[in-house]
Amino acid sequence: MKKAKDRRHINQLQIILFHIGLGFAANFSRSLMKIYVPLVFLFFLRRVIISRGKDREVLFAAAYFAGAEVFFRMTKALVFYETGKYAVMFFLVLGMFYQGFKRSAFPYVIYILLLIPGVFVAMNTLGFDANFRTEITFNLSGPLSLSIAALYCYGRKIRFREMLSLMDVMIYPLIAMTIYVFLYTPDRSLDTIATTSASNPALSGGYGPNQVSTALGLGVFLLYTRFLIPYKNKWVHFVMMFFLVAMAYRALLTFSRGGVFTAIIMAGVFTVIIYAVTSLKTKSKVTLKLLGTLGVTVGIWFFTLIQTGGMLGNRYENKDSLGREKEDITTGRLDLFLAEYKAFTDSPVFGIGVGKTKSYHEELLGTSLPTHNEISRMISEHGLFGIIALMILLCAPTLTKLQGRKNVYFYPFMLFWFLTVFHSSMRIAAPGFVYGLSLLSLVYTTHDQKKKKTSSLPRQQALPQR
Repeated sequence: MKKAKDRRHINQLQIILFHIGLGFAANFSRSLMKIYVPLVFLFFLRRVIISRGKDREVLFAAAYFAGAEVFFRMTKALVFYETGKYAVMFFLVLGMFYQGFKRSAFPYVIYILLLIPGVFVAMNTLGFDANFRTEITFNLSGPLSLSIAALYCYGRKIRFREMLSLMDVMIYPLIAMTIYVFLYTPDRSLDTIATTSASNPALSGGYGPNQVSTALGLGVFLLYTRFLIPYKNKWVHFVMMFFLVAMAYRALLTFSRGGVFTAIIMAGVFTVIIYAVTSLKTKSKVTLKLLGTLGVTVGIWFFTLIQTGGMLGNRYENKDSLGREKEDITTGRLDLFLAEYKAFTDSPVFGIGVGKTKSYHEELLGTSLPTHNEISRMISEHGLFGIIALMILLCAPTLTKLQGRKNVYFYPFMLFWFLTVFHSSMRIAAPGFVYGLSLLSLVYTTHDQKKKKTSSLPRQQALPQR
């Protein structure tokens, strides 16, 4: 038994080292990533097909592509922009082909059906051409991937240690992305790049700071939970905690606040939950860890502040590069939101049609920026149908709690979905997939423990370690 555990820990260290090497390889030659993506897709597909535990392998495959999507985009490894979402959907649909989904997940079928009228409205407003198809796929790929993730995960049971392994699978490509971002912008050049307080693609691997901040923020949260629920192997734990600090540092350097604030809120909620479900002895350990976390966080903040010549402080204080207060703390998002609200009032029942908000922004604001808020986009483009669809997304997960299903990550994951789509829409697969993970039912005990009639998550025992 001990040999098997040691072998598993060695394998995990090898996987971590592989992804560190992948980050170096991507920096050396982006063309290598175009080969890697189909290879890793085939690798997971083979595992799903030959494995007896297909539910586990399907989730692992989807988790990897959800975690890797931003990294693959910034390295130009994807043939199609939405390949990451399509890969997530493919594996989850494959899982449903083998195992189906629960009938109680029917609200998510209704959710996707409610979005169809908006497509027909768009046919009249945009015309049925190449632009129409592009707008439809771009705007509906996110909601579709969310609905498929929810259908597959709703009420499905997995063991707690499998959930921890699932989160590790999401973290691995984020490790590669962190290495790549470090190599793309060495520390010695930060003072020449961070000359303004605006979001900076040059500090985000040459890609969109908002998406990079979101992905790194998710990685920070997942690793923070493993700080509180530590890895059993000290070397694995040490390496993962190193990347927790590295991801937090690079998330700050994107100058995009959304992913950072989301990670902080999720971590706070998870900490409260841990305090609520663990023994007094474990609470004391968590308290000591929190004091250490506070010290490290302050250290990262001031180090990054010095590295950027104070520009990071201006960003979070809503000031420009000269230290003057900015009028709009939302960086233009409020104007977009108000324009989309105006669109809803113009067509409150059926909405203005999928993809129409972009041209609506141009008409009202003189800019063709896409929406940054999935909530207002749903309401403006789908009208009353969009409001009902949103109510399903908010209310259906509550049923999983009322039915007695346990998931210690339920509230943090739901917050990640809501806060991310509120500031970044559904540009990446992660919010929809993580929403689905919140619907899983976690089993916290082993078969032997059940025989002893212990509860699945005792209030006076520590969470299990892996």
